[in-house]
Amino acid sequence: MDNRKLLKFFKSYLIITVGVFLYCFSWVAFIIPKGISGGGVTGISSIVFYGTGIPISVTYFVINILLLVSGTIILGKGFGAKTVYSIVCASIMFELLPQIDWIVNLSDIPDKFLNSIIGGTISAFGISAIFIQGGSTGGTDIIAIVIAKYRDKSPGKVFMYCDLVIIGSIIFLPGKGLQDVVYGYIQMVSFSFMLDFLLTGSKQSVQILVFSDKYDKVADMLIYEMNRGVTAISSVGWYSKKEGKLLVVVARKYQLSAIASAIKEVDNKAFISVSSAMSVYGEGFEQVKSKPRKDKKSLSLRNFIEDK
Repeated sequence: MDNRKLLKFFKSYLIITVGVFLYCFSWVAFIIPKGISGGGVTGISSIVFYGTGIPISVTYFVINILLLVSGTIILGKGFGAKTVYSIVCASIMFELLPQIDWIVNLSDIPDKFLNSIIGGTISAFGISAIFIQGGSTGGTDIIAIVIAKYRDKSPGKVFMYCDLVIIGSIIFLPGKGLQDVVYGYIQMVSFSFMLDFLLTGSKQSVQILVFSDKYDKVADMLIYEMNRGVTAISSVGWYSKKEGKLLVVVARKYQLSAIASAIKEVDNKAFISVSSAMSVYGEGFEQVKSKPRKDKKSLSLRNFIEDK
């Protein structure tokens, strides 16, 4: 292994370690001290802790080892190695961090609502750092990455579906009620929202409509200088009855400012309309991960024609 690969290897595991720390820190400092539950294996472990007193580190480690076997088979040994490291690291931190008084007593905010939001947000930062490096803290993390590998489902939504049942189960513990479930859901929503924002924020796309008398110059500039694809659609300004071309451009959201500025340099009177694009598939954007569905009616018709 050369120096560059070695440096990349250590950098990856360092980022994973920091991500695991942030994740565990959020639970130990903001969530567990307030008796709040969350989702995933950590949520299950917290519920077991509230009900039986069994340390979270023990339950977390045992459940994840069982889930890790299936995750390694599906996702490969490389992913499994990073996941094993994350699980062991998290188990150790869940054991050590509660013994540090200033961390446990860090949040002196009595409001469980704020603690739920802060805890969910910080844990999302930790999980996103782990995800970006191809790792996982196990549990529903593995489920989310497996589904994301084969289907166009955002990790945040996968977490949400799994966590609804896990968090709701806290209502069966003595001394817990509907209010505790609500706080758990608040933590879940803040976590899911922030996770999606961190993981897919840079992939958000916009559709830009450009109305300009200098459409030909604008289109050439976008293609040859901005390296953006442009579609020209025939249009008529109904007030002026003047024919022209409507330019349609699809780009990443972070590219919008540069594109708009470039258009204004060519034609400062250009009218620009921007709308969000939920999903964009094709060259330069996302690829469809689902398998094409066979239309039985089309196959039957084709077979009928071939038989004739």
